[in-house]
Amino acid sequence: MAMTPRLEMRQGQSLVMTPQLQQAIKLLQLNNIELTSFVEQELERNPLLQDPGTDGAVGREKAERSDGFDDEPVKEMSIDAAKPGQAEADSAMDARYEDMHGEDGVSDRSPPADTTPASAMDVGGGSLGAMGNGGSSKFEDMDLSLENTLSNEASLRDHLSAQLNIAVLEPTVRIVAQTIIDSLEPDGYFRETLEDLAERLGCDTEVAASALVAVQGLDPTGVGARDLKECLLLQLREQDRCDPAMQAMVERLELLGKQDYPALMRECGVDEEDLIDMIRELKRLDPRPGLQFETETAHTAIPDVLLRQTADGGWSIELNPETLPRVLVNNRYYTEISAVTKKAEDKTYLTECYNNANWLVKSLEQRANTIMKVATELVRQQDGFFAMGVQYLRPLNLKTIADAIGMHESTVSRVTSNKYIGTPRGIFEMKYFFTASIPSTGSGEAHSAEAVRHRIKNLIDEETPKAVLSDDRIVEILKADGVDIARRTVAKYREAMRIPSSVQRRRAKRMQLDMAR
Repeated sequence: MAMTPRLEMRQGQSLVMTPQLQQAIKLLQLNNIELTSFVEQELERNPLLQDPGTDGAVGREKAERSDGFDDEPVKEMSIDAAKPGQAEADSAMDARYEDMHGEDGVSDRSPPADTTPASAMDVGGGSLGAMGNGGSSKFEDMDLSLENTLSNEASLRDHLSAQLNIAVLEPTVRIVAQTIIDSLEPDGYFRETLEDLAERLGCDTEVAASALVAVQGLDPTGVGARDLKECLLLQLREQDRCDPAMQAMVERLELLGKQDYPALMRECGVDEEDLIDMIRELKRLDPRPGLQFETETAHTAIPDVLLRQTADGGWSIELNPETLPRVLVNNRYYTEISAVTKKAEDKTYLTECYNNANWLVKSLEQRANTIMKVATELVRQQDGFFAMGVQYLRPLNLKTIADAIGMHESTVSRVTSNKYIGTPRGIFEMKYFFTASIPSTGSGEAHSAEAVRHRIKNLIDEETPKAVLSDDRIVEILKADGVDIARRTVAKYREAMRIPSSVQRRRAKRMQLDMAR
């Protein structure tokens, strides 16, 4: 067989993921915090990008921008209440972008000079002038920002260390005790064993035990405990309430969790009245004493889409302007630099920056439009939920939304991940509205799994101690309402909501009645 070189021509198709396409997909699935961080990194990396917030002249920004979002990047959407099932979602989705003016980018003209008299603004010179106070200023060196007006709450470590500094202890025990304080969990528990602590510090186990006793004697009572039982016993001893019966109940917390009160009375050797008093005392204890010094602030989710009801009963949808980062391409700066650039590598770098800047602006615009399309169709599909509550939530999947707006399911999945919508009923993640379907007993429409869970919870909340509903009884009630559901499904939903069984609920309700007497 002869081996000779030859030329061949083949034709084929392949999907090439360009860097720009990868960036567009990445932007689509970022939440508002991640998107803001990404845009800030691009502003630092690309000299041709500019944050419009850094330009003081808003009018000049609008007149000389190249590309980017206007103050209202996407037009507010309205869904007519008289046509909630209209399939043509695109007809209500005209994006409003401000017309581009010329080819110049951001202007480099200086703002007009300040003509305010010096006597009216000379705060540092001893006059408050325009502030209406003729005395000398004492605020010149003060930082009056909001951050500096917040109080600095003491942490658990600081609180315990301050007490340890005035405690009478041997130097070695004090050092080990400080190490234990530094090793405490945020809830105040000490998870490490004394043997591991002694080996890590190179000390005797007796010294580590003495240091742990010293830490457990500090305020708040219960810190330094190695488990829940020890935490509760420390607090009971401090209140002089750690009698044999109470100690027996603490040692058998699993029975209390199961609400097996007859077995608990046998183990503790007390009657029902004494057991009720013991449970009351136990509930007054703090199972996580360190959390009262927790300084971390809970952050509220910021919605990406805002929904409000109009006067005619329809819905108005708009993107949240606070979560939309805006960037401009500085065409003027690009023109000036291009004119004086001589080296080929510099021209290549400048062209690359210019193309990346324009692509970023287009990607942000496309992201905003896609979110708006998905949110509009989502509100159209779940109109009953927004108008009347969770019991009217419809079963919905990604394919239904994708087919309605002409996009792929993966695109809808990226849009709804980590995105929130602010509604009159609260802030919800967009994924919340995609629920499984539970069939109907008749020929009616299927029911949403989330709506059925809500119905089960309401039935259990409304039950009385004399008529506690079993899972079988809940199935009968739901089937009478047209929901074809199995008992194991009811049990699964109940356990997912952390609702005890009917036996445990009956015991708990009876105990609550006895405790209320």
